[in-house]
Amino acid sequence: MLEHNSTATPLARSEDIAAQDDHVRTIFGILQGEQQADLLLRNLNILDVHTESVYPGSLLVHGQRIIALNPDESIVRFRAEFDGEGLYAIPGLIDTHLHFESQLAHPAAFGEAIVPSGTTTVFGETLDFASAAGEEAVDAARALFAEHDKLPYRLYAFAPGKKTSPEVTEAMLAMDPVIGLGELAHLSYMTGDADDFRKSALGRANAGFVNCHWGVTALSDTLLNYMPAIGVDNNHDVWNEDDIEKSVRYGLNTQIKFGVGSPEVIRTMLRAIVKRRWPAENFQLCADNISVDRVLRHGHIDWVISLAVEMGMPPIQAIKMGTLYAARSFHKDRDLGSLSPGRFADIVLTDSLSRINPRYVFKGGELVAKDRVLLEPVAIDYSVLAKEPKPGLGDLRAEQLDLTPMEISGDGTRAKVLLFDVYGRGHLKFAQEVWVPYRDGLVVPELEGVRLNRISVVQRYADGARHTVNGLFKGVSIERGAVSTFWPAPSAYFVVVGTDSAEMCDNLRQLDSLVGGCVVTEDRQVKAVLPLDFYGVMADMTLTELVEATRSIDNALAKLGHHNEGEPVVNKLLTLFISLDRFGFMK
Repeated sequence: MLEHNSTATPLARSEDIAAQDDHVRTIFGILQGEQQADLLLRNLNILDVHTESVYPGSLLVHGQRIIALNPDESIVRFRAEFDGEGLYAIPGLIDTHLHFESQLAHPAAFGEAIVPSGTTTVFGETLDFASAAGEEAVDAARALFAEHDKLPYRLYAFAPGKKTSPEVTEAMLAMDPVIGLGELAHLSYMTGDADDFRKSALGRANAGFVNCHWGVTALSDTLLNYMPAIGVDNNHDVWNEDDIEKSVRYGLNTQIKFGVGSPEVIRTMLRAIVKRRWPAENFQLCADNISVDRVLRHGHIDWVISLAVEMGMPPIQAIKMGTLYAARSFHKDRDLGSLSPGRFADIVLTDSLSRINPRYVFKGGELVAKDRVLLEPVAIDYSVLAKEPKPGLGDLRAEQLDLTPMEISGDGTRAKVLLFDVYGRGHLKFAQEVWVPYRDGLVVPELEGVRLNRISVVQRYADGARHTVNGLFKGVSIERGAVSTFWPAPSAYFVVVGTDSAEMCDNLRQLDSLVGGCVVTEDRQVKAVLPLDFYGVMADMTLTELVEATRSIDNALAKLGHHNEGEPVVNKLLTLFISLDRFGFMK
């Protein structure tokens, strides 16, 4: 953790020295058999990530940390023991980059999903949460982090690198458990944005880590030097083989993300690493944006490690991307990433190294999950984050959502419109101009014989003329009714998908009565709803309640003709806002 107070008093230093003196004497006493350790885990096959070998043995734990390998049991004493059943013991898994808001779950509910998959450490971004909280951002962040030590995983957070003011960034940099500056926006750096410069300076001055969207395709070869030159540590903006090669060449810890876009993206990147024989030490694993539903169905870091092995990577190398190499990328390998003395006793027991199957998960020597079930969900009260709705669409008219041509062909049979793609992120053009049929003065929502839905992006709070963008949409296909979502960061906008302007308008008014969330309607009747009461970006729900709500959205859409695969529809639509903001469709 960063030391923000460089003027510690002699008394504080004296107290710390006394505490450390007690600690070293306690460890010595335990190893001499004069004092008791907390726990002995025996009958293990321990993965040594340093020598890339497996050996039979035991681990002695005290004060949340491993203090001995294969201790002499005729000498050491311990309060409790655990039979590892001959399972493989591997370090707790680490997610090096994710956004809490994109999961829609508050930190405790998120832990219910990821910890049973073997994840014991998360490096998390809160930029959209802070942006949505606006003037309350600093207090909201304090409330979100207040009891992070009670979580069943370790949380290291980042101050916003974009979407908030430098003042919010500076205040959050001084908070626990914040360790650095969150992802920087490469597109604004192209214009030399003063706020970006200020935030980068704050990150450097606080000796913190800096994350980035590096923007291989958005920046010139010369400007690509800028972020690594100012000390950026980690980059998760890679989508293909060429991106990965450049990121590694420029000296960035390169995070392979598996939670954004088509699942084939992660397979492509893992195949490239294996094919090019790039050293695995260059890479870490991260979700970036992923739903808790997908974690429950497929897994988290455990799933992508297993996928890397399937793509041809040696199992131990794949595991090291999710453990040791992840810890090293944040200089945390003295605490995390290996099963060595002095490290936290964050341990996963699995019956296979090639397909991770977490049978038991320990955080700091405490058993927190068994057979993919969290043993004791954490009760943290986040209700102070719940807000009251502030409707803003009272003057919205259905005709504002009508799809009108950008251009009509000379023969009057075709119209040019915008086409949005829910998976058009990264290096794909997520919105493009296309020609579609035009009959009887109306746009026919059809491209190359495929029927498409309409989409409208609608400003919630208008000062004067309301900003709306209308087009066609690939990603949700319903025969009737409508579905809408809301995202307030950095600007308050709705997205609604449907077939009829009046239905879409009424649907938006239903959602406008909430702080935020997702609503499905048919014939102006609500069929499913997911409220996001925490500033419009997080649900005040347990994991079970949240999953039931997201699945109710999918089930309602299925009855309207949509057949969903992969992420829940609400998560797909919400991640669309990433591109809407990035490419200027939101003012």
